[in-house]
Amino acid sequence: MAKRGLWKSTKSFFEEAGDLVYFTIRFFRELVKPPFEFRELLRQCYQMGNKSLLLVGVTGFILGLVFTLQSRPTLMEFGAESWMPSMVSISIVREIGPVIIALICAGKIGSGIGAELGSMRVTEQIDAMEVSGTNPFKYLVVTRIIATTLMLPLLILIGDAIALFGSAIIENLKGEVSFQLYFNQVFDALTFADVIPAIIKSFFFGFAIGLVGCYKGYYCSKGTVGVGEASNAAVVYTSMLLFVIDFIAVFVADIFYG
Repeated sequence: MAKRGLWKSTKSFFEEAGDLVYFTIRFFRELVKPPFEFRELLRQCYQMGNKSLLLVGVTGFILGLVFTLQSRPTLMEFGAESWMPSMVSISIVREIGPVIIALICAGKIGSGIGAELGSMRVTEQIDAMEVSGTNPFKYLVVTRIIATTLMLPLLILIGDAIALFGSAIIENLKGEVSFQLYFNQVFDALTFADVIPAIIKSFFFGFAIGLVGCYKGYYCSKGTVGVGEASNAAVVYTSMLLFVIDFIAVFVADIFYG
């Protein structure tokens, strides 16, 4: 029985992986075919970018505060508190900021896409679009994936900036470091080898969030129960995929810049 269950789980995993690959290929095929839904794309960019800005800003600000408060006592033991701006900026820009903000967006945007498209599938709105001659895949899926791919890097840049500002506040209060001195040290510490790989992988983060959310929602089944399952699966699968992408990105960046 155990072997049968393991075989069934393995088979289901590879089947779903294959379906996701086919879904990805279909996305790129539909991406270059007219007509292009620019108005819907702009609407999705606004929905995902503007409405996630507050959450990303609060997350980034608290991240900067907590990371600085937790790191400062350890650096003070070694008399290295002057390295705080450099350490915080490199850590946030390279790794902590992109990953944490991508996970937050996976929970908000990914689950929202999964629930929205799942509801449309269950209520047969997608079927109605196909009958009326509209291409639902291009209108619903392509626009959302492009929007997440474009918006997530912007959200991560804004979140990183706010996180550094929160860290600067702590340093100003605890270490009496001026904002000008703090950010001078930040920009002295950061290099293109820190910023460019983080920006590039943030595009892949956004693509993964949109792709998995759309895939789970577009092929939703089991009625209203399936909508909740699609939303939950979108978050879980996306979170796992983000860590895989992050590992690959760090490994490749280490080859080129290490």
